[in-house]
Amino acid sequence: MATTDSQPLLSVRNLRTHFPLDEGTVVAVDGASFDVQEGKTLGIVGESGCGKSVTARSILGLLDRPGRIVDGEILFRRRGGGDNGVDEVLDLATLDPKGHEMRSIRGAEIALVFQEPMSSFSPVHTIGTQLVEAVRLHNDVSRNEARNIGIEALHSVGIPFPEQRIDAYSFELSGGIRQRAMIAIALSCNPSLLIADEPTTALDVTTQAQILDLMRDLQQQHGMAIMLITHNLGVVAEMADDVVVMYLGEVVESAPVDDIFYAPKHPYTQALHQSIPSITAATGQKLASITGTVPHPYNRPKGCAFNPRCSSFITGTCDQQVPQLLPVAPDHQVSCFLYPEGGGT
Repeated sequence: MATTDSQPLLSVRNLRTHFPLDEGTVVAVDGASFDVQEGKTLGIVGESGCGKSVTARSILGLLDRPGRIVDGEILFRRRGGGDNGVDEVLDLATLDPKGHEMRSIRGAEIALVFQEPMSSFSPVHTIGTQLVEAVRLHNDVSRNEARNIGIEALHSVGIPFPEQRIDAYSFELSGGIRQRAMIAIALSCNPSLLIADEPTTALDVTTQAQILDLMRDLQQQHGMAIMLITHNLGVVAEMADDVVVMYLGEVVESAPVDDIFYAPKHPYTQALHQSIPSITAATGQKLASITGTVPHPYNRPKGCAFNPRCSSFITGTCDQQVPQLLPVAPDHQVSCFLYPEGGGT
């Protein structure tokens, strides 16, 4: 299917990912919809257990068994994939996760930086071996050529002495260097979309800033889109152009980054803001927190998923009906009964 430049690079529509287990079905992603624009950064935020990482793995067909996509579309605009080099749109949800077409996209056109690089690298192979493997999988080059590409990739992400570091094992590197090496592997084939799952987790503040600056610089150099998954609103404020707020597998709010920070609509988004420490807070003032915890997937609440924790709960409505994600302002969508536009089913 041919496409035009006005279409998003990635469009997720009504994605539902389930894990059928003996105890019951875990609904990890429940009808999520969002777009990633070419050359832009989309931040996906929410507490742990809200389905952010499963959404990323669903896009790339990397779900652990018995997880599977049961509904929805993942429309990816593939560069020059159609006749005469015209871009085409593929529904990744319909592809065999182990098939040739998905394997040709994974790593080459859509790359993933995992949450914990220490567990993502093989401890018995050098980072160079793993980098060369990634390059040769998607490019018809010799091992020596792939090694040179790998050295250049390590250099591009700011790793000192890349000619020596390429022969190092992951456990010989610091956390920051490991994360840079993971980014180098992800970018070695010049993907059009980089999915970064908590790329600054377990890093000190200085290293976090360096990694974020690196990602921003590489985005400007290569023109790639970034899908940034995090629970850190500070990272989102610094990096994102648009933001999706997820709760219990659902998108509860979607808007440009300024609207999310200066005009948040959903009570969950507002609660996330209130829980951010402030340097202007009075001495001894307690940090605000969100009441309760994310419900267990086996015990999803009836009605709005956030209603047991919501300070603006409407009895007889929020606990009985499911709000729809509908526009409340230009490019701003929210799923909440507090707004007449939100509707319900």
